[in-house]
Amino acid sequence: MALVMHKDSSNQQMDTSKYVRYTPEQVEALERVYAECPKPSSLRRQQLIRECPILSNIEPKQIKVWFQNRRCREKQRKESSRLQSVNRKLSAMNKLLMEENDRLQKQVSHLVYENGFMRQQLHSTSGTTTDNSCESVVMSGQPQQQQNPNPQHSNRDANNPAGLLAIAEETLAEFLSKATGTAVDWVQMIGMKPGPDSIGIVAVSRNCSGVAARACGLVSLEPMKVAEILKDRLSWYRDCRCLNVFSVIPTGNGGTIELIYMQTYAPTTLAAARDFWTMRYTTSLEDGSLVVCERSLTTSSGGPAGPPPSTFVRAEMLPSGYLIRACEGGGSIIHIVDHIDLDVWSVPEVLRPLYESSKILAQKMTIAALRHIRQIAQETNGEIQYSGGRQPAVLRTFGQKLCRGFNDAVNGFVDDGWSAMSSDGLEDVTIVINSSANKLPGSQYKTSMYPSFGGVMCAKASMLLQNVPPALLIRFLREHRSEWADYGVDTYSAASLKASPYAVPCARPGGFPSNQVILPLAHTVEHVEFLEVVRLEGLAFSPEDVALAGRDMYLLQLCNGVDENAVGACAQLVFAPIDESFADDAPLLPSGFRVIPLDPKTDEPTANRTLDLASTLEVGANGARSGGEADLSTYNLRSVLTIAFQFTFENHLQENVAAMARQYVRSVVGSVQRVAMAIAPSQLSSNIGLKPLPGSPEALTLGRWICRSYRIHVGAELLQADSQSGDAMLKQLWHHSDAIMCCSVKANASAVFTFANQAGLDMLETTLVGLQDIMLDKILDEAGRKILCSEFPKIMQQGFTNLPSGICISSMGRPISYEQGVAWKVLNDDDSNHCLAFMFINWSFV
Repeated sequence: MALVMHKDSSNQQMDTSKYVRYTPEQVEALERVYAECPKPSSLRRQQLIRECPILSNIEPKQIKVWFQNRRCREKQRKESSRLQSVNRKLSAMNKLLMEENDRLQKQVSHLVYENGFMRQQLHSTSGTTTDNSCESVVMSGQPQQQQNPNPQHSNRDANNPAGLLAIAEETLAEFLSKATGTAVDWVQMIGMKPGPDSIGIVAVSRNCSGVAARACGLVSLEPMKVAEILKDRLSWYRDCRCLNVFSVIPTGNGGTIELIYMQTYAPTTLAAARDFWTMRYTTSLEDGSLVVCERSLTTSSGGPAGPPPSTFVRAEMLPSGYLIRACEGGGSIIHIVDHIDLDVWSVPEVLRPLYESSKILAQKMTIAALRHIRQIAQETNGEIQYSGGRQPAVLRTFGQKLCRGFNDAVNGFVDDGWSAMSSDGLEDVTIVINSSANKLPGSQYKTSMYPSFGGVMCAKASMLLQNVPPALLIRFLREHRSEWADYGVDTYSAASLKASPYAVPCARPGGFPSNQVILPLAHTVEHVEFLEVVRLEGLAFSPEDVALAGRDMYLLQLCNGVDENAVGACAQLVFAPIDESFADDAPLLPSGFRVIPLDPKTDEPTANRTLDLASTLEVGANGARSGGEADLSTYNLRSVLTIAFQFTFENHLQENVAAMARQYVRSVVGSVQRVAMAIAPSQLSSNIGLKPLPGSPEALTLGRWICRSYRIHVGAELLQADSQSGDAMLKQLWHHSDAIMCCSVKANASAVFTFANQAGLDMLETTLVGLQDIMLDKILDEAGRKILCSEFPKIMQQGFTNLPSGICISSMGRPISYEQGVAWKVLNDDDSNHCLAFMFINWSFV
């Protein structure tokens, strides 16, 4: 029974010697009210006493105390439940770490033994001087399985269930030796720290055939559910095009054997897609663990005898799979091993790092599987709140449709209805069309609705980037759409595209401006992937539209891989036009960008170099670096960028749309190259990558004006006395510790930024290219705008003013605090007003 202390009405003091004992009926009545309103107001409590005669002998203040106690007990119960859940996670993680420690100790012992064996062999042959001594040493040092080769499945007949079971048991043993043993030399992947809230323990292979990755982690789902999700590879492996199970054979031990054919997309237009013939074995171990293991079937082990389809290269899956164990108190511990040979010699040499990088395999397949399971677990437990009233499964389906549609466009498979158009003489942009009605996305393209509808056209290109971090490039393309989505298209072609709301995958055609507003929908675990709606305000296709009123356009957009700390991760920005209704079954015609790092096999010391725009000021007039700067040509961060844009076309306008598509994609390629040069640390100068504004001076001249005006108005030196001229002055200004930026002279605070030093770019979270899209009033809060407007006459009259501490907003929406600000007029050589300069002192992200 609930107890509450009784208050003396005469002195309003609590009498601790008297308590009120509530009857079961009274508690039941109070609990009903608590379920509806845990914190009732004074009027609601008085109304409760009036409506419930059984509470008439209870004072309102006692009722108030009861609700306070009840809320406190509820809070304690939730906290106790949370702590128990955390304790279970920590216990399971501790068990996992202890097992991992044991495995690592075994691996160390194994390596010590091999090292000792090699030393012994080298010592025993050191006195031999015959010509065959070297060969003897090499052969004696080979692993045992290479000295005495044992052809795989030589005694197996895969054409009968008994033979398949023998292969399956051998696959199971090899998989377990990789998952929990020392069969592969695993190295922990950088940046993947284990913990109860981390994605898991991730390792990649070193010195093994093919590429391999291993991960283990915790999820709050039962083993059978985890196995069901992982086996549905189409739902989480974005590169999987199809997975067909041709036969299911039960085994005598209660397991199943499945014969599977799988196709995977090629990530770029420069290589062929892969396919696999595999056998998947699902069974339980003696300790109750669930195992799903898989391997490729060769011709001798029951695989297909014929070659792969013409557009595919046959790849091999070495023993891989999932080991799933139940945790005490619920949930599962998962061990994942992916080991694949992608036939690296079948791709161009420049792309081979993409097919021999275990880090890329880990990000695209192994970690993706763990993240997908955690996402499902959090959705099941109600831990994720989505906006827009959409169910989590629906939003995940949208993301899958965007990725799949983009992959289809990049690959352009013939069996999907794609065929190549003739080239215009240049090979930089490839045009393919799809006129097959049953292959087109969505019912909106039915010929009954659009009698002249001809199909879908895709313009695509791939290019190699040097020294450009994929995450930074994609983040820039997402935040500064106007830097690349600006193309000139003739009025005739534009008019032909207006008929369909799903026709134009661009943001600002013809140079008519529009503002971008990003509306978030959902994000995945650890904010790795973002699904959002982009509203393009005031979109206009022609001057006539501008005169009437520009209409808004909407894009459904998927962005991932923007974490610069994720090793080996590809970055992607994919979007598709949608209408305002945004139905769950809306057809999507995706376009976008994909950047994949070409990670070299060897770890070079320059791989940790910080990329920034400061190198802009290290380049002399002839392009040579200063003597004290290391040559950045040795920095080998390369990536491949794939661009694909899809358009609809009418039958009679096919050639016009093709010409427009080529022109548009070439314009986008040029814009991306300009942005990439502004982001990359090499091959920069102070004027490369910038879109100069009318009347903008050279960097040296502007720097001299900024420093001279500060000295005239403030009466102090902005820079050190030894850096008052030439390149030294500009370099000091660029590396100044405080954020210094310039904008056009306007009294209404809607001025556009024209220059910022490195600290200013870091503060605004932008680049020299994106800076010119940011307005002063967008970074100031309401108080800052009011102060600036009130101080503007003072700035124009006396030349400068001091601004108090305040808050401003970066281009990425993050709040920034600063201790003090200074604003001053920048005068040119004729002492005329050129711009306003601002300096924000001791700024930091809040």
